[in-house]
Amino acid sequence: QVSLVESGGGFVQAGESLRLSCTASGSIARINFMGWYRQAPGKQRELVGNVFSDGTINYGDPVKGRFTVSRDNAKNSVFLEMNSLKPEDTGVYYCAAEITPTGWGTGDDYWGQGTQVTVSS
Repeated sequence: QVSLVESGGGFVQAGESLRLSCTASGSIARINFMGWYRQAPGKQRELVGNVFSDGTINYGDPVKGRFTVSRDNAKNSVFLEMNSLKPEDTGVYYCAAEITPTGWGTGDDYWGQGTQVTVSS
């Protein structure tokens, strides 16, 4: 069984920074990508940033230049460094990964439980 566990959310003032962490655990054969999505109240879930196994990194347009996604392959972990936070960054942040469990032929998408980030003006 594979699971993702996030940590690091919280309440901050506009302009401040936060760092989120996520670690995948279980019987893992391979991880294709790990990354972050977020969902604000009343809005659809959107990409924040993800890192593929070949090193390719993608960011959602609203966070480019302010957020940085990084990955520690040895620890099956992904991190999100969020700088210059704005009130519109408020939402639930979800860790996501495409993981092939041990003994499986193909990968599947896994999601964390989500962590709340609130940015006050």
